[in-house]
Parts: sequence; structure tokens; C-alpha cells
Amino acid sequence: MAKPRPTYQCRTCGAAFVRWMGQCASCGEWNTLDLVPDPKKLRGSVARPAALIQQLSDLKDEGDDRLPALIYEWDRVLGGGMVPGSVVLLGGDPGVGKSTLALQLAGSMAALGRRVVYASGEESPHQVGMRARRLSLPSEAIGITSETDVDALVAGAAAQSPDLVVVDSIQSIWDPELDTAAGSVVQLRECALRLLRFAKSQQVAVLLIGHVTKDGSIAGPKVLEHMVDVVLYLEGERLQAYRLLRGVKNRFGATNEVGVFEMQATGLVGVAEPSVAFLCDRMPESSGSAIVVAVEGTRPILVEVQALVTRSTIAVPRRVANGIDANRLILLTAVLSKRAGIPLHEMDIHVNVVGGLRIDETAADLGCALAILSSFRDTPLDAQTVAIGEIGLAGELRSVGQMDLRLREAAKLGFRTALVAEGSGPEPQVAGIGLRSARSLVEAAKLAGILTSGPSRTTGDGPATVPRSRNADSEQAVGHD
Repeated sequence: MAKPRPTYQCRTCGAAFVRWMGQCASCGEWNTLDLVPDPKKLRGSVARPAALIQQLSDLKDEGDDRLPALIYEWDRVLGGGMVPGSVVLLGGDPGVGKSTLALQLAGSMAALGRRVVYASGEESPHQVGMRARRLSLPSEAIGITSETDVDALVAGAAAQSPDLVVVDSIQSIWDPELDTAAGSVVQLRECALRLLRFAKSQQVAVLLIGHVTKDGSIAGPKVLEHMVDVVLYLEGERLQAYRLLRGVKNRFGATNEVGVFEMQATGLVGVAEPSVAFLCDRMPESSGSAIVVAVEGTRPILVEVQALVTRSTIAVPRRVANGIDANRLILLTAVLSKRAGIPLHEMDIHVNVVGGLRIDETAADLGCALAILSSFRDTPLDAQTVAIGEIGLAGELRSVGQMDLRLREAAKLGFRTALVAEGSGPEPQVAGIGLRSARSLVEAAKLAGILTSGPSRTTGDGPATVPRSRNADSEQAVGHD
């Protein structure tokens, strides 16, 4: 029989190789290949008991028991709180506030009379205690340990019979029986599996904090995301005050909920009205600004989309998108050039979503396009108008879902007009806000007062309006000398 060849696995991308190499041929990272131990040596020859098979009809309905905390935004994203026996993975950039949020969650659980074990493999118990005192958290029911051995950690936590176990971070926990370094793919898989079995068997909620790689994904090539029940990402810039807690995977609730926090001296504080927070510093009379209504899960959020259009000084103009998809910005720029006759081929275009929020849905297309057109024309939009609609390649406006929810949120904040797509079925009736329907981007721009009778071209250093015939809408809108 042929002798089994050793296997090496990259701790960054998870690719497997039969021999060691200095550079991973899959992801290009250096010195990331670790030897994968033989699974037969790990299992040994001990007889395993047969699996316990139960009938689904014999299981009792225990209801939707959850562990709510005093942190409303956290409970909102999780759908009401953590489920006993579930494993939650929290990821985010370094310094964004993952440890602070986890310690606040532990303090909230302790304040409600639940037992919590906080395992910090990166800090000493004294350092964790200093942060807890700075955050004014109750520490009577919080057990702290700096143990990194996964078996010792599981045994110590089981002896305490806790309701919540926090592991900060999973990359610092390791199994001494494995011949790989802590944080490798093998260590992550084995340690997470041990903690997963502990959570399911003891009905204990486990929160794992995971580091992220350069491309923004949790270290361990999606190994942890497939194993755990809930995956959360804490997003935001370290120099900004707002943090967004976004749900990516949730077996017990919605997967697209977003919680908004503000970093203060006392920790992360939930923002009950994120629309008000995102619009508080707005300059209504400035050009290149539009208000869009995005829906994150079940929450409508009004945000300001800013655009800056300037003449480019390089051969290939820049398209910079912050908060929206860069490919979506290129698409909207092409539609504006082709269908509205706006010469943007010599212009640098910068688009930014204020507040650090990232908008992935297409309902912000109309607001983004109007902001670009407003900056190009140097004409401000109406400060009491919101724009809601998707833009197609033909320049048509398409309706979006949850229109009632969006309009009610806009009316609650004092907006009086909404630019929406025409022909989307029965128009929702929302008190306090009027609808202005348009079939195309050009028509919506005319209703907004940016375009007049037709598309435009640039002559000299400033824009000029060029009238067009009625049949010219189907032609290519490019000016000719």
C-alpha cells in the first residue's frame, strides 16, 4: 500500500497542497501553509457510542426562548435576542469596537441576573477589568479567564453553568494536540467545533469574535461562517462616531437587519432614530445632494447621497464610490450620458453616502443620479423631496418594494414630496407627503427642476441647455458641433 502523503493547507484561503511552499499558489500569501495532521491519529481506536435517534413528534415545543439584552439594537439585529444553544460570530475591522460591544453585552446579561463567562485570549483579566470599570459595567456575575486551551476553556465554562460564553477571539484559542499554530484553518475548525458541541449539548449561547483579513472577510476562509448559527459584522470607520451592526446569516431571524450604534466615552450607544442622526448636519441648499430612503431589514433609513462632479485633469476620469457599489455608479453614469445627454466622459465623479452607511439596494439609483446631475448643473434639489426608484439601462424608472414603509418614514421626518416611478400599481396613500411620478430619468430630472426641455451638452467651461425635438429622445444624446 502506498504511503499517505502529507497535506498542507493555507490558513488564509484554505487551499490544500501535497508539499510545503513558501508562497500559496492560490491566494499569493507568503508563509501561510500549515501541516494538516492525520485524522486517524487524532481519532485513535476508541469505540464510539451509537448516535441517539429521536422522533421529531416526541420533541416538546419549548417556544421561542431567547436571551434578550438591554442593548436594543443588538436584540433587533438578532430578532429578539440570542437563542440558547446558538453560536454567534461577530467580525469587524481592528479597532471598530468588537470587544467593547461584547463586554457591554456581557454586562447587560449580568445585569439581568444571568451568568456570563468572558474568555479573553488576547488580554489579561486585569485589562478586561479596566475596560469594564471604564464602561461602568456590573461585574458580579461575569467570570473572566484568559485560558486559550479549548478543552480547558470548555471544562471551566461547563463548571460555571453559564447562560452566555464570550470568546475574544476565536483565533487566539488553540488545541495543543494539533501540530499547527493558533489561528490556522485546522485550529479554527477544531476549536469552533468543540465550542459548537458545548453550546448545543449544554444549551449555552456562545459569542465568538473573529478577526478579518485584508479583503474584509473573517479569517479562516469562511470556515466559521458555515459552522455557526449567526454571523454579524460590525462596520464603520474608526474616525467616525457611528458603527453599523449588520446581520449576514441568521438561522433564527432576518438576515438583513442593521443596528446603528454611536461610539461614546461610555461605549457603544444604540441610535433609536438613525435617519435623524444621518441628516442632522445636512446643508439643504447645496448642490449635489439628494435624500434617498433605504430599507435595511424592516427599518427604513433616510440618508443623504452626495455627488461631486468636476472636470478631470487625467486621460481616464475617476469614478469614486463610497457607500454604493462602484459598478452601479459606472452604470448610472453611462445612463446619464446616453439617455439624458449629459457629457460626463471628461468629468471626475465622486459619490458618497453620508454617515458611513452602505446601500446595496437599487432603490437609491434615482437619488444617486439626481445628485450627480445636480452637481453637474450646480443646481440644488428641493430640500423637502426624497427620491425613490430603480433606473434601468433604457433610462426608465422602475418601482421598488416596501413603498408604504419608505413614504411613512419620509413623512415622519418632515419631507413633503417624493419622486417615484410611474405605473407601479395602486399608489400608496400616505398622509403628509405628495407623490410626483415619472416614467424615465429625464422626466424625473425635469420634475426636480434640473433639466428643462431636453438633454444638455457642455460648451466652454459651463453647461448649456440645448432644445431637442420630440423624436430625438430615442437617438443617441451626444452634442455635435
